[in-house]
Amino acid sequence: MTVRAAWLLPTAQTREDTRLAPLGAMAAEGELTTRDGVIPGGNPLAATGAGPMQVQLGVGRALVQGTLSQGAYPVVVTSPETLKVTDGNAQFDRVDSIALKVYDGQYDISSDTRVTAEIIQGTPSSTPTPPKLPPGTLRLWDITVPAGTSAGVGGLDWSRALADRRRYTVAPGGIIPRGWGLSFDGSHDGQYRDNGVTGLERWNASARAWMPYPYDSGWQPLALAPGYAHPGHGTVASWRRLGSMVMLRGRIGPSKAGSTIANGATILTLPAAIRPAGGKEFAWAAPRDVTGKGPALTRAELSGAGALRVYEMFDAPAWIGLDTVTYCTD
Repeated sequence: MTVRAAWLLPTAQTREDTRLAPLGAMAAEGELTTRDGVIPGGNPLAATGAGPMQVQLGVGRALVQGTLSQGAYPVVVTSPETLKVTDGNAQFDRVDSIALKVYDGQYDISSDTRVTAEIIQGTPSSTPTPPKLPPGTLRLWDITVPAGTSAGVGGLDWSRALADRRRYTVAPGGIIPRGWGLSFDGSHDGQYRDNGVTGLERWNASARAWMPYPYDSGWQPLALAPGYAHPGHGTVASWRRLGSMVMLRGRIGPSKAGSTIANGATILTLPAAIRPAGGKEFAWAAPRDVTGKGPALTRAELSGAGALRVYEMFDAPAWIGLDTVTYCTD
């Protein structure tokens, strides 16, 4: 047999079965269920056209989840499998699925005990969709079969017919590689995946969302205290958090023309999530003071409570800039 499963047969599991099939706990989806999928490494369970109406499934390993009471089955394909696609419907297109299917007579009505690689037919329709799969079945590829397709009229255009539906699974703590579809929830707080585009994401269980890792808030505007505003030129005062690092940018000045920045007054208060541990001091040299002369030198402080104030002003700055301010929250 070239398609086999460990811990399926009531007897006669060979030592080779045990060595080849994936072993150990894999990423969980629930207390007793496992995230099924393909085991990454090379190009496992790849599909290629092998004739007008034939497709070849390559070697690879996978985990197939059954019902809650069944558990998950480690499966291995040790030699390429060639599968035949049924001719197209006379009127409508159809979408079939290449799948690994576990038959276990102790839990289903098959009265059989085996695992297969097979093509499960979809229903012909003017708007065809892939077939629904029962427990113990792992979808790997979809095949679009246009109406009237057969070997006699040239068969399938495999460059367009195949759609990759492989999803991946890894051991607990492993990073799940990008596969088909990203619309799945994580199983626990702190689980990681690679979205295949921007990098790593971490599952936030309380928010029930995948978050970029390291966390990136993007640029967010700063709320200013009464009497202060953005000077009308330059960048609006804002903050951005990358992991534990915070960056500030932009300019802040008095909202009333000709006014000065009050020494010691709170200009703004940072949100709690981006306040510097132990506070932060920085110097600011304005190109001119409020009278139009310059420069104006200022020492500014961000307290641990998030308050931005200026101290030890030399002349009166028309505005202060935050473009060079970075610090850590921990």
